[in-house]
Amino acid sequence: MSTSPRSRVAGIHPAPPTVPPTSPPADDPRRARPGGAQERLASWISDLTTLHSLTERLGRTVTLGEALHETLRAGAGLVGARRGLLALHPADGLGPERLAGLGLGPSDLGHLETVPRGLDAPAEAEEMHPDIAREDALHPRHREVAARLGFAASYAVPLAAEAPARLGAAVWLYDRPGGPGPRQRRLLALYLRQAAQHIANRLELARARAAVRTVREGLLPPRLPFLPGVALAVRHLTGPEGGGDFYDALGLPDGALGLAVGSTQGAGPAALAAAGRLRAGLRAYAVMEGEDPVAVLSDLELLLRVTEPGRPATALFGYAEPAARRLVVASAGHPPPLVVGPNRAEFAETTLSAPLNMLACWEAPSVRLEVAEGETVLLYTDGLLSRTGEPLDRAFERLRAAALAAGEAVRADPGALADHLLAALAPAVPGPVPVTAERPGPEAVLLAVRFG
Repeated sequence: MSTSPRSRVAGIHPAPPTVPPTSPPADDPRRARPGGAQERLASWISDLTTLHSLTERLGRTVTLGEALHETLRAGAGLVGARRGLLALHPADGLGPERLAGLGLGPSDLGHLETVPRGLDAPAEAEEMHPDIAREDALHPRHREVAARLGFAASYAVPLAAEAPARLGAAVWLYDRPGGPGPRQRRLLALYLRQAAQHIANRLELARARAAVRTVREGLLPPRLPFLPGVALAVRHLTGPEGGGDFYDALGLPDGALGLAVGSTQGAGPAALAAAGRLRAGLRAYAVMEGEDPVAVLSDLELLLRVTEPGRPATALFGYAEPAARRLVVASAGHPPPLVVGPNRAEFAETTLSAPLNMLACWEAPSVRLEVAEGETVLLYTDGLLSRTGEPLDRAFERLRAAALAAGEAVRADPGALADHLLAALAPAVPGPVPVTAERPGPEAVLLAVRFG
């Protein structure tokens, strides 16, 4: 059986349109009446209206998970079932594999996966079991699971699109013996033609995002350094298309630490590649002259001008001496660091400067920060402020207020402080499209550096 990760159980949705099991047979007396043609025409119009409504709702789904659950919900209404599951097993073997349930909990899905040839296995053709308890040909485990979960009949159909050809299968479960009639099966088949292609499109998008995420993770530090006198934590929130935000923390000679955050303009693979080249160059310059952050950014500006002409970038580089609790930073159009202590949350007075690659020559002085024992310096990209959905000045104030509101135990742990700030900076008024793992907000980086 499949060991694909469990999908969350579908939530409560408005009841989908239901379709009567069958139309009157050809020899039904009602068809002989003068109004029979009008009745058939009205039935066809009703069917088309139902399909249009369901496909329109399906088209509004954005993520792969939403598409799977909407297909289950709509299919349940068309075939008159209350519960169902959809197993995504793309025939090309590239994944992802998922198991989505409607009216089924994680334990229910686990039981269904134990059925030999499983109810979650991709069906080659439609398969109906109108009375599971009386079908001696079924495997005993099939009847046992049906009795345990309280369903008496099932109807399974394969899901196929142009590419990949086979996506998986959907199964709907009935509380009583029975199954869908010819009209219901016909409408379901028409609906699934559209649904399967929509799922295939969401699948390709999910794969593309996963590929970008893999590349991004490869371009960022695999781990943060461990140095005496300092504790580090980072939170990297990815954007919907991949972006140019980056960070770095690099151990330097004499127990020093190089810290960097930055952001290149644009989104997608091009911005991601530019951010990778920028971070690689910054690491080299930090090793050569990290004690002079202005020189590091000056060299970085020259690199950007040669390798990424016309693409601006913001960056902040800091040279930290944990033993002395001292940090020297230089900024190129980047938001200022926030110093958080027991009795303060203050933005560093970094000199205003243009982003890199904007002027004929970038230049700005460095700023020295004296940090008390137990204080934390927060470095972040402007995406963190954008996630609030508020004007920049109010976003800065929300960040500062959230840092001041952090409890003593939270401030003592840079990871806990970062999580606290991310939660506090959620949009004040949630938008119509919530931020989720599959539908993320703007890309953002938050790097917390605690001295002491």
